Amino acid sequence: MKDIDRQGIASIVEQAVNLAGSGTAGIHVSFDMDVCDPLIAPGVGTPVQGGITYREAHLAMEMLCDAGRMTSMEVVEVNPVIDEANRTAILAVELVMSAMGKRIL
Repeated sequence: MKDIDRQGIASIVEQAVNLAGSGTAGIHVSFDMDVCDPLIAPGVGTPVQGGITYREAHLAMEMLCDAGRMTSMEVVEVNPVIDEANRTAILAVELVMSAMGKRIL
């Protein structure tokens, strides 16, 4: 989170795509919902205040889509037992859609 705070999510995602995609056939994305702030994703295994925002999460997924390197994706740590009105599950689906080309705005 310190790097995201200092450099911004766009810079971090760009670095990650360049690093993971260098010399490979593509990138597998494992998105852990725990990274999101509990205000937007309350139904996770380890909710911690100060996680990434709704906009940061979608920007990261949109950038992954734009890079054209993603070959597969999984979303983990959605806990429906502690979720509030399926907010975390809905966000997870939205993020997958963003990773596949849907824009939120």
